[in-house]
Amino acid sequence: MKRFFFLLILSFISHTLPAQRLPCSGPEFRQFDFWIGEWEVFGKTGQKAGDSKISLILDSCIILEEWTSANMMQGLRYAGKSFNTWNRALKEWQQTWVDNRGNTTAFTHGKFEDKRIIFTTDPFPFSKDTIAVRRLTFFDLGKDKVRQLGEITKDKGTSWAMEYDLEYRRKK
Repeated sequence: MKRFFFLLILSFISHTLPAQRLPCSGPEFRQFDFWIGEWEVFGKTGQKAGDSKISLILDSCIILEEWTSANMMQGLRYAGKSFNTWNRALKEWQQTWVDNRGNTTAFTHGKFEDKRIIFTTDPFPFSKDTIAVRRLTFFDLGKDKVRQLGEITKDKGTSWAMEYDLEYRRKK
């Protein structure tokens, strides 16, 4: 009899309390989930560039990248992390990249369209007389492949030069 009342009370409580939803569970927060996973990353020549682990953290609000290069550069393996999030107030994606060389890049504007995420930086001084903008595009090429294209413009977007073009292949 006690078990019956316990189950009755438990059933009542579970039906009367609102379902708890994670704060970042809306569809806009899930647009970049195609990048989540563990990847081997290759350059255009087919040579391995590095490894990247992409995780969903902080109650599904942040997509964390953990990058390590395949080769040594000046005695170190180049490594970095990016923090990617949907900014609910601005209604756009943002990425902050930090690395083990003391560099930071803030991609303050990002949008999802046609199975890709396109980030851009604010204009920044590139040299004494040049202002530049960086663009970073992630292409969803299916469940086992993502393309990452980094570009820069030094003429207010009239032309874009490729800085890197990487293919992420899901580790099996």
